[in-house]
Amino acid sequence: MGHGIKRKLAPHHTFPRGLMSEILDLPTRELVQPPDIDLRRIGSHPDHWYPLAWSKELKPGKTYAATFAGDPIVLIRPKDGGAVFALEDRCAHRQVPLSKGVVEGCAVRCCYHGWTYDASGKCIDVPYLGKDKLPNGVRAYPCREQDGLIMIWPGDPKLMTEPGPLGSAHDKAFKTRRFGKQVRCHYTFMHENLMDMNHQFLHRRQMGKIAPRYLGRRKGEDWIEVDYSFARTEGSQPLGEALILSSRRGVSKASQDLMTIRTEYPYQTLRIWTSGDEPVMHLWIAYTPVDAEQKFNRTFGLLSVRRPKIPGLLDIAWPALVWFTERIFSEDREIVEMEQRAHDAQGADWNVEVFPPIRDLRALLAANGQPIVPVVRPPVEAR
Repeated sequence: MGHGIKRKLAPHHTFPRGLMSEILDLPTRELVQPPDIDLRRIGSHPDHWYPLAWSKELKPGKTYAATFAGDPIVLIRPKDGGAVFALEDRCAHRQVPLSKGVVEGCAVRCCYHGWTYDASGKCIDVPYLGKDKLPNGVRAYPCREQDGLIMIWPGDPKLMTEPGPLGSAHDKAFKTRRFGKQVRCHYTFMHENLMDMNHQFLHRRQMGKIAPRYLGRRKGEDWIEVDYSFARTEGSQPLGEALILSSRRGVSKASQDLMTIRTEYPYQTLRIWTSGDEPVMHLWIAYTPVDAEQKFNRTFGLLSVRRPKIPGLLDIAWPALVWFTERIFSEDREIVEMEQRAHDAQGADWNVEVFPPIRDLRALLAANGQPIVPVVRPPVEAR
């Protein structure tokens, strides 16, 4: 690739035809309005694993209230070290949130009348009823705890698969930073922002002037990945970037290093190579929809940086890396929230996309998500 990096790239794949043909057959060199589909009204498909909380946020013997696309969910950690479980955050009796209840063993007792539910959602006790008269329970969600994240499967349990590796967070050769906040935008803005490295102008105050070079892309039915290299044409390299790359980079017109960004629905990864076959950085990131309209997402990122040969060096310099990455994330967060506000004001997706990888990404997100169905409630007088 012209910068001394040896890495085998995946073979080229193409999207299937059929339902996606109208989107994929759009000419890539014409400045045209996107097809009659508002990507910001395509919701995250529930048949995947989504993080709801960091493990550290749920203490033993406690509950944690969360939502997925407007559905209230309670996470429960038994005090005796049992596995975390997830239920609808409501008591079947008076609809009071179970997250306000009391954890007893591997069950949760509602704070109102003491109705108790086990990890399967079954009602196992109503203090003033006989055991043979217990009512129906509430929905339970498949739940897993992995690499410091608590994840649920909000879709059809019959379609559930085992969660795959979350980047390199499990690899001791890396030091991992866990980051993320609630972002006031539809998750598709996040996918576009990370994959389109042509927005480096946004980060000029943090990184100097960076010239990205698009090298190519590969795609499949539910994934796309894009390669870039970069050259710094003005400014000095920030310390945080030097820590990630394990080397200094000065002003140069020559492109160097390799970055590969991949959306494998519904997650994204970003890897950087400076030489050889092993990346020096591996980012895994997920965007969990919060509200029913999915105009908010909670971002969960695992940023793994390969440890240098000198023991402890990365640990000492870690605060500088955290500061640098937080500044970059803050700028990205601010800009995607601006995009969401523009979409809300215009009432539709007016974006005219010209970059072929992002056009393909939009097609992939539209094909793998599902339309958001508005919640229609009857007027008060009809209730």
